[in-house]
Amino acid sequence: MGRRKDGGIEMVSKLPWQSGVVLGVAGYAAMRYGLGWFMTTFGGPTGQALGTSLADGVYAPVAWLMLIACWLAALISFLDSRRRQHLLAAQTGLRSLSAMDWREFEMLVGEAFRRAGYKVQEIGLGGDDGGVDLILQKDGNTTLVQCKQWRTKLVDVRVVREMYGLLMHHRADAVKIVAIGHYTDDAQRFVHGKPIELISGDALLAMVRECQAATRQPKQV
Repeated sequence: MGRRKDGGIEMVSKLPWQSGVVLGVAGYAAMRYGLGWFMTTFGGPTGQALGTSLADGVYAPVAWLMLIACWLAALISFLDSRRRQHLLAAQTGLRSLSAMDWREFEMLVGEAFRRAGYKVQEIGLGGDDGGVDLILQKDGNTTLVQCKQWRTKLVDVRVVREMYGLLMHHRADAVKIVAIGHYTDDAQRFVHGKPIELISGDALLAMVRECQAATRQPKQV
């Protein structure tokens, strides 16, 4: 499924923020000290010369840049995690779901699935283009998700047919369509016997409240 490739900072920022901190320290130590030691010890005459240069700090600025980049990515990851937690905690009903913009809505849906045990890939948090917004991975299965933050309009059968076509095209295992509102009768009839789940606003709100309840539960010691 085509998408823009992430840069280094973007890739690290999608990891837990603690991982970015550890990667920064490990990368700095490897570039500043470990690589020089390795080349000096195992690199032969040419490697020993290069190792000596590395040990003298020739590439110290590169090591610092690596550390700063990883810690910047860790900060982005931390702030993103706090934002998602706030989105989940702030939901009180269908009205609050409707009050978000479409980017926040996709983030909320993705976080709800993530806490349900799915590995979630966000496809650029794209606009209302009739395509795939999220890709879920769980137990070896791939599920395509489309989010429809329509406040009053029913999701019709055309949208469901398009997602079924994407399921066949990408050879995915299932499709989920998430909407604040409801679905037309034709849409509900179309999914019968197909690996398509239509999630209405009430069902999404139930998922969110389950996540909220799990967050409030005290951790077992």
